[in-house]
Amino acid sequence: MIRVLLVDDEELVRTGLRMILDAEPDIEVVGEAADGDTGIVRVEHARPDVVLMDIRMPRMDGVEAARRICSGETGARVVMLTTFDLDEHVYAALAAGASGFLLKDAPAAQLVHAIRVAAAGDALLAPSVTRRLIARFAPNPPLAIPGLPTDLTSRETEVLSLLAEGLSNAEIADRLVVGEATVKTHVARVLAKLGVRDRVQAVVLAYRSGLVS
Repeated sequence: MIRVLLVDDEELVRTGLRMILDAEPDIEVVGEAADGDTGIVRVEHARPDVVLMDIRMPRMDGVEAARRICSGETGARVVMLTTFDLDEHVYAALAAGASGFLLKDAPAAQLVHAIRVAAAGDALLAPSVTRRLIARFAPNPPLAIPGLPTDLTSRETEVLSLLAEGLSNAEIADRLVVGEATVKTHVARVLAKLGVRDRVQAVVLAYRSGLVS
């Protein structure tokens, strides 16, 4: 069962999200909060797998709340909720460790998919937004490629490059003509060697290192 915490200052939004998620047999809404400050407290008590976090809220915004949750030891994944996909705060939240973002007007099926993807430890980085994210994350000239760990194998480096293109595990498997389970193993090793939390951070490092441009 995937445990979800809803953090949004609009009660109507929280109610709508709860109705959608409660209809799923593998998802359980374990709590709600109306601001980031309360959200952090609820995470400690409810121990959710995924936090759906609004960006703009009173007392403490979603960016700061995401930073604190992601740097904590609960293991909760944070998915940001935003009205516009070009919101400046989205980039700050992803840099703080959030696993992706979701538009508030996204279809119900996309919301459910996002929850499952985040709970599985993956990141919500669609190819259509990857380049915009990287443009914000890596505004400086690329560093030398040796900035990457020297123990990455050629296949792991290839997988990292494909991650940076915004490809999913299934798409990478098709590109490399291997099984998806093999790709998952490669991705896990890449993340471990890079010392990063998830695919978002790996993609950022790939661009900053000059591996891809």
